[in-house]
Amino acid sequence: MPENILVCTAWPYANGDLHIGHLAGAYLPPDIFARYHRLKGNKVLMVSGSDSHGTPITLRADAEGVSPRELFERFHLRFLDTFQRIGITYNLFTHTDTENHHRVSQDVFTACLNNGYLYTQTEQQFYSENEGRFLPDRYIEGTCPHCGYLGARGDQCDNCKKLLDPTELIDPRSKTDGTTPVLRQTEHFYLDLAKLGPAVEEYLADKDYWRPNVINFSRQYIKEGLKGRPITRDLEWGIPIPLEGYAGKRIYVWFEAVIGYFSASIEWAANAGEPEKWKDWWYDPSAKTYYFIGKDNIPFHAVIWPAELIGTGRRLYEDDPDKLLNLPYDVPSNEYLNMEGQKLSTSRNWAIWAPDLLERFDPDPIRFYLTFIAPESRDTDFTFEDFVRRNNDELVATWGNLANRVLGFAYKRYNGQVPQIGPNGLDATDRQILAEVEAGFESVGQLLAEVKLKAALDEAFRLARLANVYLDRKAPWQMIKEDPAAAGTSIYVALRVIDSLKILLAPFLPHTCQLLHEFLGYNGQLFGRQYTRSFSEQQREHVALGYDGSQATGRWEPSQLLPGQLLRQPAPLFKKLEPEVAAAEVQRLLIA
Repeated sequence: MPENILVCTAWPYANGDLHIGHLAGAYLPPDIFARYHRLKGNKVLMVSGSDSHGTPITLRADAEGVSPRELFERFHLRFLDTFQRIGITYNLFTHTDTENHHRVSQDVFTACLNNGYLYTQTEQQFYSENEGRFLPDRYIEGTCPHCGYLGARGDQCDNCKKLLDPTELIDPRSKTDGTTPVLRQTEHFYLDLAKLGPAVEEYLADKDYWRPNVINFSRQYIKEGLKGRPITRDLEWGIPIPLEGYAGKRIYVWFEAVIGYFSASIEWAANAGEPEKWKDWWYDPSAKTYYFIGKDNIPFHAVIWPAELIGTGRRLYEDDPDKLLNLPYDVPSNEYLNMEGQKLSTSRNWAIWAPDLLERFDPDPIRFYLTFIAPESRDTDFTFEDFVRRNNDELVATWGNLANRVLGFAYKRYNGQVPQIGPNGLDATDRQILAEVEAGFESVGQLLAEVKLKAALDEAFRLARLANVYLDRKAPWQMIKEDPAAAGTSIYVALRVIDSLKILLAPFLPHTCQLLHEFLGYNGQLFGRQYTRSFSEQQREHVALGYDGSQATGRWEPSQLLPGQLLRQPAPLFKKLEPEVAAAEVQRLLIA
């Protein structure tokens, strides 16, 4: 019975390009996971979008002298291009400044208010006398009261990950002009996390299958005590509060951005012409919902987003009293990716930007290496020297060479066809390699289902190394001189092994596995088609990324390749990189 799998990825602030830390932490893992489930025949909905309303957007827009809309639309289009080039197959990648997202966010706000989980409070908020306005949290920085980090933001410390109120900062200052703001009174709505805390704690009680870093952090976060958190701010850019008398205030981004998973699902269903279809993932209790994020987003997705859903009563847009909105099934958060021995820093321009990297390297080697070093349980380090070495030793030598030499030999020596099995049939060695690789559909599949992507990739490459051992032992290029039929049997077995490995590796290496699929004589797409689509609303174009898997032919099952199938002329799947490439890339970073 196919499962309904909802795959949600963190919403990137549309104020700058994506870098390798974003890809490794939040965007490649869910795509690998989603592709696996599609191959399994499950019903996958993968959604996200650009965060259009965060103060990082207004900060940069102010610095550039452009409107927030102009800025976010520029980077939203760049995100779409990056995702298409590297192969992130969203069913919908939208943004938070759509009519749909505004409406759904306001409905969540209203439901939480009506259910008694929002309250108003007059608070002291920092005001810039120099600029004549209240300052949003991210417009303020200072010293963290918990760890002493000098560059803590007004909403969160990037060093110790504590969520903050700007008034907690030591020596606060305006990020725009460096002046010291003053405190003035203003009224805002708060989410009553203290009242919601027991329900969230109960929700987390059975999540021992989560990654230890996620569940331990979340439980400790609640143990330290939840308190009300403001969900509105004095802003001009964002979603209006759906009440009279609050014209100068907006729903704050941390509250409404996570609602985007819900609103994007609704938007996708409307675009597909089935406006109720989203309920298959949100109201079916057997559906599983996964949220792929970086560790700085753990409290928002493992604690606050469940609290918001609980606060709505979990019955938005549904009349059946027995149905409840699904809470997150899993939050597979990653740790941080460092670079060349140092922490990534966009402010110091110490980052490898995804669009730039894709100009010089093919997408699958990038996907492979970022998965190989993925920070699933601890911080890891990207180095170009290791990237070049792994490309050459694993992709080129272990996998690419295996596929190319077998296909090339078959195409040349067996008239471009899969050879026939010889009269003696398969021997024990043939049967053993076929059985071991076919068992990979269980072992690799189980690891992928558990979101242990690094281990799944390691297991697939272990099988590829076994295939190389088999081929070296059989040596059909020598055997063909004495026993062409036996050599043909070995090549037939090797082609079946490669055909199976193609599927096991397809979630990680979709571009080259598609090429290999065609070299093996198949027609059609393993996964389907990505596309961009424009919608007219509010006198402007809303551009989104979509995915059509209706014509996908890939299946998570062992090869059924038959003797006599016509092959296509093969070509190398991967390029060998010279050692000088690594030095040149590091030099490029140093002078950037």
